[in-house]
Amino acid sequence: MSQKISVAIIAGSKSDQAITDEAAKALTDLGIPNEVKFLSAHRNPEGLKDYVSKCDAKVFIAVAGLAAHLPGVVASMGLRPVIGVPVNVKLNGLDSLLSIVQMPPGVPVACVGVDNARNAGILAAEILALSDQAITQKLTEMRAAWR
Repeated sequence: MSQKISVAIIAGSKSDQAITDEAAKALTDLGIPNEVKFLSAHRNPEGLKDYVSKCDAKVFIAVAGLAAHLPGVVASMGLRPVIGVPVNVKLNGLDSLLSIVQMPPGVPVACVGVDNARNAGILAAEILALSDQAITQKLTEMRAAWR
């Protein structure tokens, strides 16, 4: 990794790039260093494990459709917050949403609305803002602009 990142955005497939781009844009607009990786929990579990274990991100965003294992797998690999973004692949994304929110006790994953990666980026920023006044200020200004 070339720069220290605060948020890692992971999707299992390049087909989800339009969604990952929304999270990355929200974070970039707030000045938060981030990166996007495409690593499947099913097709490349060792690559995913290696990335998560070496990544210096404070928060992970995991984009997942169909079986939607990725957010839970990432959450199982450490103690950093994971935000799941369910994808509308089948059943209007309801299958993905339910897979993400039904994590077992002790392995929590936050979840935003179907295809709503922008909210995942904003939620990641809010988590980081707990210990970073500059991010708090940027979020305050962003919300004020919405009014």
